[in-house]
Amino acid sequence: MAAALDLSVATVSRALGGYEDISLETRRRVAEKARELGYVANMAARMLVSGRSDFVALVVPMRGPNFVDSFLGQFVTGLGEGLVAKGIDLMIATASPGQSELDVLKHLVHSGRADGVVLTRIAEDDERVRFLMESHFPFVVHGRLSDESAPYSWLDTSGEGAFRQAFQHLYALGHRHFGLITISDRMTFRRHREAGLEAGIAEAGDPEIRLSIARSPRFDNEAHRAAIREMLSQPDRPTAIVGLFDELALIAMREAEALGISIPRDLSIVGFDNVPAAGFSTLGLTTFDQATRESAREIASMLLALIKGDAKGPLVSLKVPRFIERGSHGPAPPA
Repeated sequence: MAAALDLSVATVSRALGGYEDISLETRRRVAEKARELGYVANMAARMLVSGRSDFVALVVPMRGPNFVDSFLGQFVTGLGEGLVAKGIDLMIATASPGQSELDVLKHLVHSGRADGVVLTRIAEDDERVRFLMESHFPFVVHGRLSDESAPYSWLDTSGEGAFRQAFQHLYALGHRHFGLITISDRMTFRRHREAGLEAGIAEAGDPEIRLSIARSPRFDNEAHRAAIREMLSQPDRPTAIVGLFDELALIAMREAEALGISIPRDLSIVGFDNVPAAGFSTLGLTTFDQATRESAREIASMLLALIKGDAKGPLVSLKVPRFIERGSHGPAPPA
């Protein structure tokens, strides 16, 4: 290719690598010639020379054949889009049931199969994040640790602000008895969102406000249904429910329908995430959109900056979610 284009081998090599010190026009010419000649880089040889694999890894735990994760689907799509635009491939490393995600992560780091890692679903004190910090390995987190001073790169959405806003909106509609459907796992996003709801209640200073809480393990849908059914079966049940995330809010909508509770006439429901199913449900779920796909693309850019050494320190980004009103919420029913 260098001979055909009358360029040096070094220039062609850097053009193929996408280096910005090579002009855009030269990179375009080299790319066209590569397609014309059917050139494909030998990744094994490139890795030997550069010390990089051009792969970024995401560890995904397997939850069983019937487990559906709408958030993860959007996240993987956005992450892949952000990486492929820079010539980097996304590697999905799975942790089978009973296998530690940390063990899979350690193998990726020690084997050199990936240049960087993306982590999701962060616990308040997450062993995966601690391991990567100690290893000085490039990584970006979607979420945060509870330790605000830890030096690592992250992108998160303000769940605290969203849940405060959800309370204020429902309170203004006349609701005074609230239900929170949440998880028992010690996840940072749970702590932030619950804190937002509690802050909103405290700021209102209204002694008539009551809060009922249904808590169950994160991935146990049967336990979620049982806890929600119990909450909705009480004679003095909440008139407004906030789900920690959309899947919980959607379960609440189905359980309410099964119990003959009309939404939004008898019960208002709000979620968080804006997964595709939120807009496809019969009434449409009122929720907060944290722009999962766009956030994943931004995380890809952050990680590539860390891998290339362009970042001078940890990169952080806190997003404000967008409130999306649909048919699952309305004024409080008459007392």
